[in-house]
Amino acid sequence: MSQPPAPSQPSFAEAARFWLRLGFVSFGGPAGQIAILHREVVERRRWLGEREFTDALNFCMLLPGPEALQLAIYLGWRLHGIRGGLVAGLGFIGPAVVLLLGLSWLYARFGSLPAATGLLLGLKAAVLALVLQALVRIGRRALGSRLHVALAIAAFVALEWLRVPFPAIVLAAGLVGLASAWRAPRPQRHAGPAARAGAPLKVLAVGFALWLAPLLAVAATLGPQSLWGRLYLFFTQAALVTFGGAYAVLGYVTQHLVQELGWLTAQQSVAGLALAETTPGPLVIVLQFMGFMAGWNQPGPLAPEAAAVLAALLASWATFLPSFVFIFLGAPYLERVTREPRIAAALAAITAAVVGIIATLGLLLARVVVLPEGFEGGVRWTPLLLAAGLWLLLERSRLELHWVLLVAALSGLGLHAAGLA
Repeated sequence: MSQPPAPSQPSFAEAARFWLRLGFVSFGGPAGQIAILHREVVERRRWLGEREFTDALNFCMLLPGPEALQLAIYLGWRLHGIRGGLVAGLGFIGPAVVLLLGLSWLYARFGSLPAATGLLLGLKAAVLALVLQALVRIGRRALGSRLHVALAIAAFVALEWLRVPFPAIVLAAGLVGLASAWRAPRPQRHAGPAARAGAPLKVLAVGFALWLAPLLAVAATLGPQSLWGRLYLFFTQAALVTFGGAYAVLGYVTQHLVQELGWLTAQQSVAGLALAETTPGPLVIVLQFMGFMAGWNQPGPLAPEAAAVLAALLASWATFLPSFVFIFLGAPYLERVTREPRIAAALAAITAAVVGIIATLGLLLARVVVLPEGFEGGVRWTPLLLAAGLWLLLERSRLELHWVLLVAALSGLGLHAAGLA
């Protein structure tokens, strides 16, 4: 039986070119992006072995934040240290940040035009189908016990009707999972790459300085209680509890920014998720769009464009900076962390709660897409049927996501032009 080829070490320049190119082709959401990373890094280039890749993925799934981005940062770190992780992470998200800024401006300026309305109709229906697909798939994987089913139902009730804050739900679920595995035996420790003395403190200090600098600049120029300062602090908090991906955190962010603060509308938040689906990179980039629209709608002393771009960049900085810090802090301890049964149980419980949280997002999307005027206005059958058709297309075909989104956009455009929307 032949042995698999030993991993090869690329030069830093070769790896940097790959990471920069990856940011332009990483469509398909977390599953698609992880598949691309596996195909390119393990199968084609053989830069890492299968076991190393699997351990890295398991580690990233334990962390809050976009796991595909964190996996890219870790792989870059594994090959070339911190500079490799920085290039990998920035290459992964850079194109999405720039592209979504342009799409956000187009939506804010021209989103009410008939052609844009038709395109967005199709994309919103596609988002509804995607959230339903995610709910079913995550539910099948996560709800394997009565405890996990109960956690999912409790999370849905707590967020939808009791208005319990999202971070409290995540914390409570994690504690329940931790308690359920309290008597689990400790795993044997294996030797692994250790962190240099003082390295964690250095990472924390640099990360904190990079986080604090924008907050101080905003406070000095626009005031500590300005929209931009409050938005930056809120998105930082969201980034620290973003378990379950963009679909879970969007429900929390929408509840706060739309229902509690009124900084943007539910229609705008759904449009943002639709636009984020069309860009490469992590889907949680939707938070950048929500920051953009908050600044556009509440420009204060600035021009709308300047207020929106500033808010969008602050949202992205607060959302993605923690991922770099988490990876650089935890990477040397990867093996120890991924083999701890208590941590695995806590993560499984949080994932179960996330199913209930995603269900609240699905309910919100259904209201916006199918019942925009409430039950009094009646059901909009056209987007409902379109969403059902797109869901079947996602489930039964092997089309990649960007082709499904193209079908959705053109269908919405055609239905609107025919007067059927």
